Amino acid sequence: MRPVTAALPLAVLLVRHGATEWSVNGRHTGRTDLPLTDDGVDQAASLQPVLARLIAERSPGGVVDPIVFSSPLRRARDTAREAMPGAEVEETSMLLEVDYGRYEGLRNDEIREVRGDEWSVFAHGADGGESVAAIVARCDSFVAKLERVAAGRVAVAFTHGHLSRFLTARLLGLPPSAGVAFYNDTGTIALIESRRGALTLTGWNIRQL
Repeated sequence: MRPVTAALPLAVLLVRHGATEWSVNGRHTGRTDLPLTDDGVDQAASLQPVLARLIAERSPGGVVDPIVFSSPLRRARDTAREAMPGAEVEETSMLLEVDYGRYEGLRNDEIREVRGDEWSVFAHGADGGESVAAIVARCDSFVAKLERVAAGRVAVAFTHGHLSRFLTARLLGLPPSAGVAFYNDTGTIALIESRRGALTLTGWNIRQL
């Protein structure tokens, strides 16, 4: 676990965007800017009371004043709008999904056919896209930003499946390969908070309370 300093947020809520056509079909969606499906919009909207309660319960003195970030891709932005209407959201490229390069739009079985062997983004990165080192650098840059601007506050980040798993590992002080052990569905929340002097994963795949 990553030691907590005074510069870290009280809690970080990582929200994976709602469903898209490609996520339903198991296709890797990196920088392709797909909209939410109708079900994805419903997933996002259903998170509104869940996020409100999680934030309120973790805000000092009950003061609800989270700092909110989003990937600039529309599936994340639209999820933020539905889940936290009226919130001031800062878009940042640090929360973009992994650039899958030549694997964009492919399912796992199709990637195996292309490569001729098993593939994991956490071990191999993406041919023609991002390396593991590049993905980790983005995650670590976002953690550093949280240390600068979100000290003593609750932070919410609307992002993507693989990126949020990398980011979870880095927030917990784990190697990027640890991200393979996490799986999050669309329209769910990961809760990382300060407990006994360390950042700890206290909730995963949260859809309701």
